[in-house]
Amino acid sequence: MQGNDIMMRRQRRSQSGPNGQTESGGSATQDKQQIRFTAILTSLQQTGRVSVDALREQLDVSVVTIRRDLDALEQKGLLQRTHGGAVSIEPLFYEPFRRDRSFQAQVERAADEKRRIGRAAAALITAGETIALTPGTTTTEVIRRLPINYNITVVTNTVNVAMELSKRKDVYVFVTGGHLHGEWFSLVGSAALRSLDNMLINTMFIGADGMDAGWGASCFNADEAELNSTMMKLARRRVAVVDSGKLGVVANWRICKADELNVLVTDTAATDEMIAPFQKLGIEIVRV
Repeated sequence: MQGNDIMMRRQRRSQSGPNGQTESGGSATQDKQQIRFTAILTSLQQTGRVSVDALREQLDVSVVTIRRDLDALEQKGLLQRTHGGAVSIEPLFYEPFRRDRSFQAQVERAADEKRRIGRAAAALITAGETIALTPGTTTTEVIRRLPINYNITVVTNTVNVAMELSKRKDVYVFVTGGHLHGEWFSLVGSAALRSLDNMLINTMFIGADGMDAGWGASCFNADEAELNSTMMKLARRRVAVVDSGKLGVVANWRICKADELNVLVTDTAATDEMIAPFQKLGIEIVRV
């Protein structure tokens, strides 16, 4: 009997974790923590800032637990801790451009509208999709709001998108080849085009310098237009993401015709008159 008791105690120890928890208990704890991590990052995507008190009420756990979770996410490089909460991180590779007036003008123009558009566009993504994006500030807002743990594949010819997603272990990033076009960190040229051979894209998010019902989505660079057009033709669903200031604008290089689009996501400053020509083409309009 004594030998059996010793054997059973050894078995219980072998099934225990370093803190005396059984393996199943430790796994359950990790699952709960991962659920909290997802909730915290989702809230951060939506608002750019979270507070300990709000998260405590939302997740029904202690302040100590929330602080520990925020510290762990900061160590992973997924947020920045502040007094009483946390904020989103903007990657350091943007620092050299802080004094570039042209760059800052692009980032700051219609910034709130672009964030809303990005959030609404990202909400259209389903788990397991392969998505692609054109270069630009609005499409960058889309990738900043990708759903957590959806196992998404992102096809991009944009260096900053790849860098921003480098911390996301739940996202697979495919970067085209090509030479760097400095206007918005984009890769263009024949190598970029060849890298897209035999690829299927579920959803393509199209940012543009202009969006006109007659001319279509367009931009001011021929190389970018060619690559974006190629990606667009590989996509089953095409979603334009443009603020209202781009509607009715015509740039000299066309990405696609307007009637090739499935959805147009824009902001609430777009009037009924502005969107009517797109509705006549059968395009779904989302105003946020």
